Amino acid sequence: MPGRIKFTTLFIIFIAALIIVYLIKIHAERMILSQIISRLTAESRIAQVIVTRVEKDPATNKELTTIKFLEYDTDNSALKPRYFTFPGNIIHFQALVIRFDDKFVMKGNRLKGKSAYIFMKTFVINGKEAQVYEINKVDNIPSGYEIKGRASNFQKKIWKEFWDYALDNDKAKLLGIKNAQIEAPASKFVPGILYTVKIEHDGGIRIDTQPLPKVLDGEINTRNK
Repeated sequence: MPGRIKFTTLFIIFIAALIIVYLIKIHAERMILSQIISRLTAESRIAQVIVTRVEKDPATNKELTTIKFLEYDTDNSALKPRYFTFPGNIIHFQALVIRFDDKFVMKGNRLKGKSAYIFMKTFVINGKEAQVYEINKVDNIPSGYEIKGRASNFQKKIWKEFWDYALDNDKAKLLGIKNAQIEAPASKFVPGILYTVKIEHDGGIRIDTQPLPKVLDGEINTRNK
């Protein structure tokens, strides 16, 4: 009898330990979900662009425009800059814009009429041809959204599901997404101008312009003769 009681006690302790481990795992996953949602709807999510070089392509004699694309994360910290060179200067920035329903609730976080966006591509259309660069790939964790120190496999799983739902109208409704659409605003990019790409929380991407700060005068090679 004492042996049976001891076995029962150990079994109960084992089950209790499993429950505790499960609850800890669920809590950690909820924390990751909460941070992902917070990042998706952060108001500081922007990118800035400048023209760093304009030169002639010796093969075609056409003008090539090189831009520096600097995206910021939700803490307003700059990500690693990227440089793209295009045959022309009417440049588009394509993004997935997601508008959440006012009643959308996920894991206790309410998203009231906010919009989120994820940069996908930048491109130039030149007649029948197009020069395209990827910024973020579908199914991957978008730049600036990865939560450091958290389980990467779970984050990848969440983002895979998110892309599936966001790009499928029927599934999107189940996730509380009012609508998700791809927008690709464009502007003429020339030297001496600072371009800021941002989103308004009621939806829509815009590109604002302002003169380049004086401190950058002479620091950018705008013409290679």
